[in-house]
Amino acid sequence: MGDAPKRSPLAPKRLAVLPALGGVALSVAETGMKYRGRPDLLLAAFDKGTSVAGVLTRSKASSAPVDWCRDKLAGGRACALMVNAGNANAFTGKAGRRAVNETAAALAKTLGCRQRDIFLASTGVIGEPLDTQPMVSRMADMAQRLSPSAWPDAARAIMTTDTFPKLATATAKIAGKTVTINGIAKGSGMIAPDMATMLGFVFTDAAIAPDVLQALLTSSVERSFNATTVDGDTSTSDTVLAFATGAAGAPEINQANDPRLRAFTKAFDRVCLDLAHQVVRDGEGATKFIAIEIAGAEDDAAARRIGLTIANSPLVKTAIAGQDANWGRVVMAVGKSGEAADRDRLSIRIGGISVAKKGAIDPDYEEKTVVPHMKGDEIDIHVHVGVGRGRATVWTCDLTHGYISINADYRS
Repeated sequence: MGDAPKRSPLAPKRLAVLPALGGVALSVAETGMKYRGRPDLLLAAFDKGTSVAGVLTRSKASSAPVDWCRDKLAGGRACALMVNAGNANAFTGKAGRRAVNETAAALAKTLGCRQRDIFLASTGVIGEPLDTQPMVSRMADMAQRLSPSAWPDAARAIMTTDTFPKLATATAKIAGKTVTINGIAKGSGMIAPDMATMLGFVFTDAAIAPDVLQALLTSSVERSFNATTVDGDTSTSDTVLAFATGAAGAPEINQANDPRLRAFTKAFDRVCLDLAHQVVRDGEGATKFIAIEIAGAEDDAAARRIGLTIANSPLVKTAIAGQDANWGRVVMAVGKSGEAADRDRLSIRIGGISVAKKGAIDPDYEEKTVVPHMKGDEIDIHVHVGVGRGRATVWTCDLTHGYISINADYRS
C-alpha cells in the first residue's frame, strides 16, 4: 500500500478521549483484505432493546450495505454493527447482496440475535467483490474480545485515506440523569454529502425511542454532515447511524418535542458537527479549513445551496490554496448557484474585512489587509446576497496538488 499518508496539518492537536458507554462493546480485527499491519474490521455489539436510526446516501448507485441498512432501519432495533474498510461492496450486483446476507447471518449466529437487527457498512474501493470469509472467520474471536473502551481502535479500523481517526464525545442531562454521547467517523475524499458524509456512527446510553432518534439524527445531519464538502463527489456508501442503548437509566424519551430532550439535542448536535468538521479537516491534501457563511438569501435552503456552490468551486478552492483573496471567484460561484441574488446589493467579507459591498469592490479595501488571514489555516468567508433572511454556514477545505496525488494512486 506504500507509505502511510502524512497527518493532515488541520488535524486536532489531541484526539478526543471517549469514555466507556453503557450498552456498547467494541472489537477490531485485521483481515488483510486490503491493508497490512492495521485493523480494518470493526464490531460494535449492543444491549438488547437498543434503538437505531440512520441517514443514508441518496446516490442512485448505493452500495449493498446501504441497501441492507435502509431495509432494516424500519425495525428500529439493533443488536450489532459491523464495518469493514478497504472494499465498499458497491456496484457489485448479486455478489454484493449475497455478501451482506452472508455477513449478517454469520454475525447474528455468533452473537445469538436476529439477523434483521444487524447493521453493516463498508468503505473503500468501488466495484470489487467483497470476500466475506476473512470477516466471518474472525467473528467468534472478535465477540470474545469485546471491550467498552476500544474507541480509539474502532475509529482507526474504519479509516481508508484518512490521516487521523475521528472521535467526539459530549454529555447532557435527561431528567437529572447524566447521559453520554460518543461518535466516530471516517472520511477524507469523495465528500459532498447528499445525506451525510462517508461513515459516521453515534452512540448514546440515553433511552430514546427509534422514531424520536430518527427525527433527532435527520435534523442534526442537515446542520452538520450535510453542510460539508471536500471535493463535490457524493459517495455510494455514505452512512450515518445512531444507536441509543438506554443503559444510563434515564427515562425513555418517546416524543420528539419532549422538553427533557433539549440539552441532549444540543450535545448530540455538537458531536455530529465536531465529526463533520474533522472530516473536512482531513480533506485529501487539505491545508486550509474554510467556513462560508451566507446571509440575505431567499430562505435557509437557498443559502445552503449558495454556500455549497462556493465551497465546491475548484476556482475558489485553488485560490485559497494559493493564499489569494480572489473574491471575484466567490461572485462567480454565487452567480452560478441558480439561487436568487441581488448583484447590486451583494457584499463579501473575508476574515472580517470588507472586500466588496453594494455590488462592487469596497472603496476602502486594500488587499494587503487580508493577506495575513489568507496565510492562516482557518479561512472565513461571509457573503450577503441581498434578497431575504435566509442564512446558512457550510464548511470545506482548499484544493491542492496533494488531492491529485492521493487519488491518482488510490488503487495502486
